[in-house]
Amino acid sequence: MKRMILVLGTLLVPLLVAHLVLAAGLFKVGEKAPSFGLTAITGENVVLETYKGKVVVLGLFHICDPCLVQGSALQKVSEIMKGKDVVVLGVNSSGDSKKNVSEFLSTFPVNVTYPYLLDPNKVTDKLYGGGKFIPNVYVIDQQGVIRWQRVGNMDLAGEEVIVAEVEKLLAGGHSKM
Repeated sequence: MKRMILVLGTLLVPLLVAHLVLAAGLFKVGEKAPSFGLTAITGENVVLETYKGKVVVLGLFHICDPCLVQGSALQKVSEIMKGKDVVVLGVNSSGDSKKNVSEFLSTFPVNVTYPYLLDPNKVTDKLYGGGKFIPNVYVIDQQGVIRWQRVGNMDLAGEEVIVAEVEKLLAGGHSKM
């Protein structure tokens, strides 16, 4: 039994390290946020670069329970930041249909009022290294540089963490991952 655990550990540890190295290579904290243009579920065209000068909170989601929790937290962030130079964007980065995304949004415990974008060609998954790493939230500064990023679901007070990172940028500081 001990030998089997040792063999499994020897095989799994390098795989885990390789996975983490790959993930670290995808996340672009400190780099310019890759630009994209998508259509919101409500029909508006949204181009990331148009928000230069504002702090952007960008959530990349699929249709899943962790994404529902994180997307709901972004609604709270949107409400807390209302009236400030902050934009919250959600993206269904997995290419789901408008109908399926609408049905998913209807299951949220809150009414989503921030722009929720459709990405039928999975552009944001490719640009931001999503796919395996969902939900994924980025905080982008006023110059379009990614200053904070979180993979996976946050706890129930996740919006507080995001708001703190946004407040740092609004105050002129830089967030760290």
